[in-house]
Amino acid sequence: MSNTELIAGYFKAIQTGDMPTLGSLVAADVVWHQPGHNKFSGTHTGAEAVFGMIGGMMQDSAGSFKIVDVKDVMGNGSQVAATISFSAQRDGAQMALNGVDVFTVENGQIT
Repeated sequence: MSNTELIAGYFKAIQTGDMPTLGSLVAADVVWHQPGHNKFSGTHTGAEAVFGMIGGMMQDSAGSFKIVDVKDVMGNGSQVAATISFSAQRDGAQMALNGVDVFTVENGQIT
């Protein structure tokens, strides 16, 4: 499997709630840099911390946070970028944004 296929599989696992696949694609010692200026922003070290952050996003959005579309997955060696759109809602407020996620893939896992 190529690195771009691995990342496409990662997004599919997120979209379908396939936790076993998701867990297998993220390295136990992953270092995740979440951009922004909010309670989820910053560097999260370890798969448990990353999945905790994602769980927090789901909790804060009353389970509505979702990756709506994965538009492009592009790779250059171990680096893979994906253009995505995502959305969430809570208490009558809605958000829908586009973004770019950048990954490093080593030994068949997101690191």
